[in-house]
Amino acid sequence: MPKPDRIVINTSPLITLVAALGDLTVLRSLYTEVLVPLEVCQEITAGGRDGFAVAEFEAANWLLKQDNYLNISPFLLNSLDLGEAAVIQLALESDIQTVCIDEAVGRRIARLNNLYSYRIDWNFVTSKGFRISFADEASNSTDAKTWYPIKF
Repeated sequence: MPKPDRIVINTSPLITLVAALGDLTVLRSLYTEVLVPLEVCQEITAGGRDGFAVAEFEAANWLLKQDNYLNISPFLLNSLDLGEAAVIQLALESDIQTVCIDEAVGRRIARLNNLYSYRIDWNFVTSKGFRISFADEASNSTDAKTWYPIKF
C-alpha cells in the first residue's frame, strides 16, 4: 500500500485524536492535505462552541474544511451515515485514494470504491507516552499497521 499524502477524514477519527492527544496536529505531520467535508464539519460543530473537540477542530486552520455540500450518490446515502458518505464522495470527486473512517461498513464501502481505508487505533505502550496506529483496513494483521510515535 502506498503511503498517502492526502486523506479525507470522518468525524469519529477526528474526535478520537482530540481525546487521545488533545489536538489534531499529528495529522499535519503525516499528510500534506487533510480534507474534511462540510457534512463532517457540521457534525463536529453540532455541539456548539462548548462541544467536545470543537475548539481543537476550529483551531486546526490548516485542515481543508470544505464549504460546499456534496452531491452524494444515492447508494452512499442509503448505505451510510451522512459523514461517512460525504467522506467517500469527496475522496472520489477529488481523486484522493485514502480515507479515514472508523465504522466497519464505511471502510468496506470505501474498499468497494477502490479507496484505501484507514481507522485509528490507539494504545498506551510505555510510561513515556503512547503511539497511534493508522491501521490499514485491507489487512487485519499487525504487519499492516504503521505506528507513529507520539512524544510528550
